[in-house]
Amino acid sequence: MPEILDQARTQVLENGVGLDEAGVLAVLNLPDEQLPAALQLAHEVRMRWCGPEVEVEGIVSLKTGGCPEDCHFCSQSGLFTSPVRSVWLDIPSLVEAAKQTAATGATEFCIVAAVRGPDARLMKQMREGVAAIKAEVDIQVAASLGMLSKEQVDELVDMGVHRYNHNLETCRSYFPNVVTTHSWEERWETLRMVRESGMEVCCGGILGLGETVEQRAEFAAQLAELDPHEVPLNFLNPRPGTPLGDRPVVEGKDALRAIAAFRLAMPRTILRYAGGREITLGDLGTRDGLLGGINAVIVGNYLTTLGRPANADLELLDDLKMPVKALSATL
Repeated sequence: MPEILDQARTQVLENGVGLDEAGVLAVLNLPDEQLPAALQLAHEVRMRWCGPEVEVEGIVSLKTGGCPEDCHFCSQSGLFTSPVRSVWLDIPSLVEAAKQTAATGATEFCIVAAVRGPDARLMKQMREGVAAIKAEVDIQVAASLGMLSKEQVDELVDMGVHRYNHNLETCRSYFPNVVTTHSWEERWETLRMVRESGMEVCCGGILGLGETVEQRAEFAAQLAELDPHEVPLNFLNPRPGTPLGDRPVVEGKDALRAIAAFRLAMPRTILRYAGGREITLGDLGTRDGLLGGINAVIVGNYLTTLGRPANADLELLDDLKMPVKALSATL
């Protein structure tokens, strides 16, 4: 077994201390023949420090498209020619989406808006939407509304939003290649305020934006420093009309190496399958990731791309004898 996996077995599996940037890079550079051993170790780490349960979440877009930011991977930017136009979801539709999500057994329902940060109209709709969901659906509500002020953080806490998603997207050194209309530091400041508020922090990113393997290791180390409750791991699904629309899809084995490496960097974190896994990994690779460190999934469709049918993921979890995390255990 390679030296880095021997080190990780002692440091991460036995002692619960994540790998540093150099250790993550060593895992990301493992040859293909060592990938099964890395995934097996990552799975053992997940089972020891997180347990067998898998957290299931659904997401819905409250406000789609027309975003003023220039995130180069995103078809919701109003600055690109991608065919996504601005749409608002009404409250009854939001409640219905929450009901459909809960029916899959999901414990999390995340409300997402394509904005730089929420304005008064969006915050009002959030307040009304969260109240309506809580009145009718037994599910926890999370939100992803861009960059926040301290007052907006406090307002979301008051609404009963328990987890806030704000992805760093990529490492600090590569971020200016992906976004120019705001900074990595601005995103970090929102995450700092969310953590201090008592809300759970959900923060991940996208692999395959053009970053180097060294920058993927840098990103894992920066996420580990933030210590989020949850890390959604996306793989670029190139969107027509965006600056990254012609980028190649991440190779399946590279995606699995990243899953193992991120788990070994963050042994206690919820590591969630998010966008792009369908085209990057397919059915077999999805199974490999669940046996290689992943312990949460988004079911159904994403914001502007199609996902796997919810029942397909739930059947796979049942086949793997991985119980879905119960709502009662999280309240």
